[in-house]
Amino acid sequence: MPKMKTHRGTAKRVRVTGSGKLMRAKAFKSHILTKKSQKRKRNFRHETEIAPADTKVVKRQLGLR
Repeated sequence: MPKMKTHRGTAKRVRVTGSGKLMRAKAFKSHILTKKSQKRKRNFRHETEIAPADTKVVKRQLGLR
């Protein structure tokens, strides 16, 4: 059986923490920033955990399953 290849696009977008959680960047911080509040833009900087429904697929793409 050949080795499983890592999905490079997913690997660039997702980070695995030490405890095994999958972290991703938040959306909506790329353009039309003038109408968004400072508080909202500041909260976009932080990473968030990937939804439980998506973890199985993402782990397979990263070669963790």
